[in-house]
Amino acid sequence: MPSPIVVQVVIDKPLAQGFDYLWDPQALGLSPEIGHIVEVPFGRSTLVGVVIKVSTHSDFEINKLKSVIQAAPLPPLDSSALRLMGFASQYYIHGLGETIIPTIPKMWKTPAGWQKNIEKLAPSESKKIKKKKNEELKRSEGFISESELNEAQESALKTLRANLADGEFKAALLQGQTGSGKTAVFLNWLSTALKDEDAQALILVPEINLTPQLERRVRAYFPDKKMVVLHSGVSEKKRGIAWFEAVTGKAKIILGTRLAALTPIPNLRAIVVDEEHDPSYKQQDGIRYSARDLAVWRAHDLKIPILLSSATPSLETWMAAKSGRYQHLRLDQRAQGAGLPKVHLINMRDPQNQFSPGDQDKPIAKISLSKPLVNAINRNLQDKKQSLVLINRRGYAPVLSCSACSWLSKCQQCSSYMVMHKAGALSRKPLLSCHHCGLVKQIPGHCPDCGNADLKALGQGTQKLEDAIEEVWPSARVLRVDTDSSRRGKGAEELFQEIHDGNVDIVVGTQMIAKGHDYQNIGLVAVLDADSRLFSQDFRAAERLFAQLVQVAGRAGRASKDGEVSGDIYIETQFPESAVFQYLLRHDVDGFLSHIASERDEAKLPPFSYQGLVHAEAKSLDKAIQFLTNLKGRLKARGLIASRLRVYDPVPKSMVRVAGVERAQLVVESDDRRQLQDVLEAIDLDLRDGSQGRISKVERIRWLIERDPISI
Repeated sequence: MPSPIVVQVVIDKPLAQGFDYLWDPQALGLSPEIGHIVEVPFGRSTLVGVVIKVSTHSDFEINKLKSVIQAAPLPPLDSSALRLMGFASQYYIHGLGETIIPTIPKMWKTPAGWQKNIEKLAPSESKKIKKKKNEELKRSEGFISESELNEAQESALKTLRANLADGEFKAALLQGQTGSGKTAVFLNWLSTALKDEDAQALILVPEINLTPQLERRVRAYFPDKKMVVLHSGVSEKKRGIAWFEAVTGKAKIILGTRLAALTPIPNLRAIVVDEEHDPSYKQQDGIRYSARDLAVWRAHDLKIPILLSSATPSLETWMAAKSGRYQHLRLDQRAQGAGLPKVHLINMRDPQNQFSPGDQDKPIAKISLSKPLVNAINRNLQDKKQSLVLINRRGYAPVLSCSACSWLSKCQQCSSYMVMHKAGALSRKPLLSCHHCGLVKQIPGHCPDCGNADLKALGQGTQKLEDAIEEVWPSARVLRVDTDSSRRGKGAEELFQEIHDGNVDIVVGTQMIAKGHDYQNIGLVAVLDADSRLFSQDFRAAERLFAQLVQVAGRAGRASKDGEVSGDIYIETQFPESAVFQYLLRHDVDGFLSHIASERDEAKLPPFSYQGLVHAEAKSLDKAIQFLTNLKGRLKARGLIASRLRVYDPVPKSMVRVAGVERAQLVVESDDRRQLQDVLEAIDLDLRDGSQGRISKVERIRWLIERDPISI
């Protein structure tokens, strides 16, 4: 009698181990392989899992093992993808099953539909998809024309092509001014990487809103290469098809956000991480991985080159390039000879920059813009140029207040205020909305505390600014671009197209408008309320503000149709002497990064140390703090708090309460990466010992370990 075949399967549960099942080749119609997606019985239900081991032995009684129900009609996940997910699971202290399974689209996690889904991928479906892509390509014709590369671009391309020829891991930072032609360089590079018929390439972008424009460029540049797009905004059906074509090697170019970083790509030859500095690459729920860092590990594992591209590199990447670990390629001039925008710092402490009391009865008084900025917008409108006004606050006003007492529109479930939204944004009536937990309420007719009917909106968001601009410049065509407006009839892509087509004079928006968009007629960029992010408990706040200012400044001053170049960025601030603004004034990215590197080194903050974070959530803050305090005590008692390792006292999070849950955190820091990893793994074992999943059995505290946090 032949020996039974035993497979170990991992499932999407917060468990440290897999489960053994019997595999019947005759019943299943195929032999088992590591990477097979399968349906297995689990308790009283069935779940989808992935085979990670095949053997003839089990530590449990064979006759008590349950059998695999069916295997998905898909090729097994390739070994390199499983190595990547294995590393991610270990490094980010997360179960292997709950690392792998969430990367599989819903289409392939529904066993009842497996056969039907395969039928969807019949030639007829492929023809429909191809027809749609051809239509998209036609829309892109004329939008992109890859010009000849300049000397700096050619030099960078030569180095990158040499990396491909070497056939080994090479990481390169392509640092270039906004508008310097970084995209043209990496598209030319990928054309070399994709010369092999089977070769595949991965392009990562930080946000969904950046995908359509780059997608058009890539499709126009590679009209004969099958390309798929993967991000959370894609429908489940499209994502399932795209994932299938990536996994089977049919798709040669995979473009996506951070979720694409863990997609199995069997013939991967090159990776591009565009805007590598962007914090959106860090997952903020589930397994909290960095897509950029995993992309670097993946390239190293596969012995292939990777390109990290940015006008404002993260300090970690910039220092890796400076130290020689990464190649450092520079594009210090804008493509086609365009100049950099001129930076104007408007000191809001100077009374001369404010409108006089005599202007209070004029429309201009309703807009909280400085006099120099209003004058600049007037000139820009006269020059038939577009203006872009950035304010990082959506809604009408950040808080509603009572003029008679101290009442404010606080969220009942969070440590925050409910934002006022005018009618038409989220509903037909004005309302209050919490941007943290999603709670929505009607605006009260009078103060809930004192009954006063005079409620005032404090501060301004994009909606209020839009209304004021329309009143001050009634003949101007004004467009608001934020997550609220993009959820209405026109999606974000159509809003951006309105700007590209010249149908807009003044654009008001959040950071959505600041990144990566190649606007051709922006003559002026204005940044309001930049100071709100200048001072923060987050040590990375200044770095992020500087990056955003450089990015938004880069939307101005690109070459116009007649070849003339002009552009200005105006920043309203009460602290023009701040290092962030002074380095921006000189367009000195390297100087700023060197400055913050010195500060971080002195304080022994990342990247000069390594951090982990233990999150705790409970119904009361005291319980969450006590849970972490007890954990620290156990670590100390076991001698795990050694030299060069620092475990700080637990503290409430900056946003303590979200959706009725109180939150606290414990920071673990070390000068040695391996030492930190060992301690975090020990913490995981300690907490799992008294928990069911990630909820402590006694205190009912939900906990999570995060490696390399970007927000503390």
